[in-house]
Amino acid sequence: MNDAIERHRARVAQFPDHELPRFSLGKALFDAGQYEEAREHFQVALRLKPDWMAVQILLARCELMLGRREAAREALERARVLAEQQNHAGPKAEVEQLLADLDDKS
Repeated sequence: MNDAIERHRARVAQFPDHELPRFSLGKALFDAGQYEEAREHFQVALRLKPDWMAVQILLARCELMLGRREAAREALERARVLAEQQNHAGPKAEVEQLLADLDDKS
């Protein structure tokens, strides 16, 4: 198994109610193509820190990779609102492109 994944699993075990270890493990899993498990950790991170826009986008990307288009759309809509609230033009453009790609495939 991936060393980064194992290291982040240990941090989650040590700090299960902290969003950063959850994000770090989710990102390592995402990078390894383990989208279902990454999704679970991103969801926990978002329960702990609901305004974390980057994690919302990664959750949407997991949903896309898992073929869950409607769940991806919902996550992207939430990410767009967060990007607007937080004045992040780059992530907002990324989200809008992902939404447009979803619409093109409908």
